[in-house]
Amino acid sequence: MQGTATDVDLSVDDAALASTDGDWVTVVWDDPVNLMTYVTYVFRSYFGFDEAKAERLMMQVHTKGRAIVSAGGREQQELHVSAMHGYGLLATLERVE
Repeated sequence: MQGTATDVDLSVDDAALASTDGDWVTVVWDDPVNLMTYVTYVFRSYFGFDEAKAERLMMQVHTKGRAIVSAGGREQQELHVSAMHGYGLLATLERVE
């Protein structure tokens, strides 16, 4: 799942923001290490996404360089970022403006 900086879509996923109760999002970034199947597995097992949503988000990570996987309050998003790091995924916390 490798990409270059020029093909990273930095726009915010409107669907993720529509369900937010806070001003923060968890972003999972593309990396050269993890297999697409593993990323899908993490999204399903940790977030409880169904297969279709997990695969859609994984493909967004793969093709656009990143995907917003959660939105809400800062503390909860920090927990999600930490969990993604625990699974070996690159993830960051971003404030929505």
